[in-house]
Amino acid sequence: MRRIFLIFFIIFTLSVSSAYPFWIWTPKTRKWVNPKNVAKDSPKAQFEYALTFYNEKELGDALREFKKLLKEYPKSFEASESQYYLGLIEETRENLYEAYQAYQKVIDKYPFSERIKEIIEKEYNIAEKFMSGQKRKALGMALPVENPAIEIFSKVVDNSTYGPLAPKAQYKLGLVLKGLERYYEAEDAFNKVISNYPDSEWVGPAKFQIASCRSAVSRSSDYDQGATQEAKQKFEEFVKEHPDAVLSQEAESNIAKLKEKEAEASFNTARFYEKQKAYKAAKIYYDNCVNNYPESAWAAKGLERLRIMEKNK
Repeated sequence: MRRIFLIFFIIFTLSVSSAYPFWIWTPKTRKWVNPKNVAKDSPKAQFEYALTFYNEKELGDALREFKKLLKEYPKSFEASESQYYLGLIEETRENLYEAYQAYQKVIDKYPFSERIKEIIEKEYNIAEKFMSGQKRKALGMALPVENPAIEIFSKVVDNSTYGPLAPKAQYKLGLVLKGLERYYEAEDAFNKVISNYPDSEWVGPAKFQIASCRSAVSRSSDYDQGATQEAKQKFEEFVKEHPDAVLSQEAESNIAKLKEKEAEASFNTARFYEKQKAYKAAKIYYDNCVNNYPESAWAAKGLERLRIMEKNK
């Protein structure tokens, strides 16, 4: 029995002595801990230690040490700075969505940080990259998820409702939604530019985009006369309010296309009634096509049908 105890004691002593360089006893936690996992004695010392790795571009080590500070000293001034540097590291690695999340945590957890304005600008720039076609990735592969620009532009607006980037971010949010053919949501986003930022330079472009959304809805497989008329009206209002704007030329082109669409719809309605031998109703729609859309290709066709109907009386 004594021999067994002696062997056990020797094994234990050797194991502790061999592990000593890697583990130490801490009276505070009353546990054996690995020094590699322990933060420095103060948040300032830990931050400077982490920053050394960052400045030497050893980003993996810097990430680990900044996270260590956040865990040990979450309420310190250095904690907000460490969270900011996590965002910088992820952005450097081109993990844009992870960078945005790290930056946003600074705003959420440390709202009095002096970095807030800078962070909002960084979030806006990240959103623009996603808007330009950059994909959210994991392990180097694009993820089949909603364009992160929608979330990030929305958050930029929430973070500084009346800040300098808010109206621009709100407008860009509308453009992203419009690009995804979510026209009603896009129109709502553009309307918020007008209602929330009436003095902004983005009000005019927002009005144009609202008309463009209405026009897109009118081009759907099911002809929507109301949407077409609304789109034309909004384009006309835009041209009237901004006659010298670059977008006015495009607006006038869209107005012409919408008029052509209305003329076609009137002609097709007339043809329907003509085939049903409801000639009075057909004449009303042919007349509308000829009189209200004289420059349309459908006006000539309508006039020809009127002559044929008159001849066959």
